[in-house]
Amino acid sequence: MLRKLLLLAAAVLALLAPARAETVKVGITRLFGYPGVPIAVARGYFKQQGIDIDMVFFDSAQPIAVGVASGGTDFGVAGLSASFYTLASHGELRLIASSGGEHEGFHNLAFLVSNKAYAAGITSPKDFAGHSVAITQLGTSLHYALGRAAEKYGYSMSAITLRPLQSNTNVIAALGGDTVDAAVMPGTPALAAMAKGSAKLAGWVSDVAPDFTTGSALLVGTETANTKPDLVKRFLIAYRHGMSDFHDAFTAADGTPAMGPGAPGVLKIMADFTGVAPAELVKAIPFVDGEGRIATSDIARQIAWYKSQNLLRGEVKAEDLIDSRYALPLVASR
Repeated sequence: MLRKLLLLAAAVLALLAPARAETVKVGITRLFGYPGVPIAVARGYFKQQGIDIDMVFFDSAQPIAVGVASGGTDFGVAGLSASFYTLASHGELRLIASSGGEHEGFHNLAFLVSNKAYAAGITSPKDFAGHSVAITQLGTSLHYALGRAAEKYGYSMSAITLRPLQSNTNVIAALGGDTVDAAVMPGTPALAAMAKGSAKLAGWVSDVAPDFTTGSALLVGTETANTKPDLVKRFLIAYRHGMSDFHDAFTAADGTPAMGPGAPGVLKIMADFTGVAPAELVKAIPFVDGEGRIATSDIARQIAWYKSQNLLRGEVKAEDLIDSRYALPLVASR
């Protein structure tokens, strides 16, 4: 009788005990333009959804897409690349929310020039024709941003000597050593390069492509999206809460840049995440949609450009890559 009572008591306690949090791996880079996950972690939004986050760090975008597609990570936050579009077009990945991007007045990706090249008169992306430009990898959003500059200023991509150096660390070293003339980089490492005197700012990508609002995004493997809808929905609740906090901290009601009352707290979280001081981070604040909405027209334009550069083949449609069960549409850039 006593044993039955003890077993019954144990069963009741098991029912009353909180469920163990599910550990989820997220591939990510330590960039200011990827705020949804670190803010949601710091403020306990994932915990509220019964999720523990294990962030797996990378130094460029394409390995993140590959990691999610292979099942090495459950989700990924990364710049949208030809590698992502290829994997997604084969049914392995889906877009479910945006991250940081470009919009008028905001600064996400930067054009940098080496000190030697700047002294020689290369001071803007309009001057890049005939010169060497470093990016992390071919087919990344950095490559696409350079393509948008070429379109704006009327030169062909073949007029540029592209140097894919595999990591932001290598790009900074090449700029500092004057072995490349220019580079396209995310704002966070760009700030570090400028602070060290390794390079000079030649402009922001938002100046040439203010409609590049979905420059980076939250990715999920198609199998996870299909078999774990509850997990994906709970993840998105926390993620969007983090995105909303960032948006409200740095965006006025009319969509223009502004420092709101929540800015100091968000800057502290993102400084801890990126390793860059708040006073530096405020120099390059990316555009973030508060609901993590995705601009389908922006995705379609990126796909068309990658295909024009022979970096993407076959029939690839933006609508097929965005998982409408989870994603929210951004009809027009604000």
